[in-house]
Amino acid sequence: MATGTEVVSDNGRGCCKKGPGYATPLEAMSGPRESLIYVTCVYSGTGIEKPDYLATVDVDPNSPTYSKVIHRLPMPNIGDELHHTGWNSCSSCHGDPSAARRYLVLPSLISGRIYAIDTLKDPRAPSLHKVVEPADIVNKTGLAYPHTSHCLASGDVMVSCLGDKDGNAEGNGFLLLDSEFNVKGRWEKPGHSPTFGYDFWYQPRHNIMISSSWGAPAAFTKGFNLQHVADGLYGRHLNVYSWPNGELKQTLDLGDTGLLPLEIRFLHDPSKDSGFVGCALTSNMVRFFKTPDGSWSHEVAISVKPLKVQNWILPEMPGLVTDFLISLDDRFLYFVNWLHGDVRQYNIEDPEKPVLKGQVWVGGLIQKGSSVVAEGEDGKTWQYDVPEIQGHRLRGGPQMIQLSLDGKRLYVTNSLFSTWDRQFYPELMEKGSHMLQIDVDTEKGGLAINPNYFVDFSAEPDGPSLAHEMRYPGGDCTSDIWI
Repeated sequence: MATGTEVVSDNGRGCCKKGPGYATPLEAMSGPRESLIYVTCVYSGTGIEKPDYLATVDVDPNSPTYSKVIHRLPMPNIGDELHHTGWNSCSSCHGDPSAARRYLVLPSLISGRIYAIDTLKDPRAPSLHKVVEPADIVNKTGLAYPHTSHCLASGDVMVSCLGDKDGNAEGNGFLLLDSEFNVKGRWEKPGHSPTFGYDFWYQPRHNIMISSSWGAPAAFTKGFNLQHVADGLYGRHLNVYSWPNGELKQTLDLGDTGLLPLEIRFLHDPSKDSGFVGCALTSNMVRFFKTPDGSWSHEVAISVKPLKVQNWILPEMPGLVTDFLISLDDRFLYFVNWLHGDVRQYNIEDPEKPVLKGQVWVGGLIQKGSSVVAEGEDGKTWQYDVPEIQGHRLRGGPQMIQLSLDGKRLYVTNSLFSTWDRQFYPELMEKGSHMLQIDVDTEKGGLAINPNYFVDFSAEPDGPSLAHEMRYPGGDCTSDIWI
């Protein structure tokens, strides 16, 4: 994938230098095929006292090191819990020839540090550029537990933070860093912080930003406890902000159908005024949209029914929708059920009526060989068939996903968050993560595991690691926003 500035066609008027990324989402689909992918790999919480690292994985099928980790960049500290990543500059800066997609931004969910990684000097072997220390962030903003980062057209970087330094959700909000990664302050206006923080996405043509709600760090860092939901320590709201002014205009209560709304995405077409959010605990995909009077509303678009199970901690098991994404042409939506173990593809050309087009099982708690079994209405028990890949039994469940620009390849990792991994999939502590690639039929729909691709993080030099977020050097459908 290209980095920095790219030469693009200017509607037949010859070529001109532009900023990073692509002029439109559809133009991005014609970008070069991915050859590298960056993956955050975690030792925090595993018992291995080593720093987390950024892995570079070769995804070029014509390369002799295809499906291998070819470089590891360890962070300078232990205990960070690298999680999500973003860019210093993306397609939102496409109109600025002086901008360059150079630095990958790595917020550390537990330590509160934010790393800026230089990917331009050597894309195959990124290097550490700068560390933003948590003390600096806390002293200037009171924010901690940084999560999602997005680049802004202004050159600033915005990072959602999930609480204060003591893990209270009341301290959450949005951090602004300038182009040199200096702390500028909070983005939202005083008194306009959300109840809970997590993910966010902005749609400038509608002057709107919407954020989602995980929970209080003091709760989720200790593992998942259903009582904490009843105690009000987890979220169920979407927060609608004016963009770029930072005024909280509306709060959408998703109710009992929208518990733990996590990843949030608008449709990529910047003229569209609707999108989706994945509600993990209730395992619903909720569509949000602008109404004729200018306010925002929501409806359940897809529901994953819980399964009646035996030999588990609860009598019913939710799918646990923990990640989803939308293809750049806004035709398909993909999501994972981390506990059930399947990846799904839906046609959303009519966003109000998604149609299931593909489904594949790549792990989960109910696969054959597990002690957990599902029980049908007739009382008979059953388990899913999950294939082995290159002789490896698939561990954990599908968690983070990333789609190729052309929409034909879906990459999948299986770690959610070290504390929750230990709770639900303790095998990951012993054997680490793996990364898969799923082939996508973009014409008729359908998903199929690529048997030639398997990245095994069990044999890493410092021991088994947990693999989470994935990014291409040239941007992707979950990092880039168009204005």
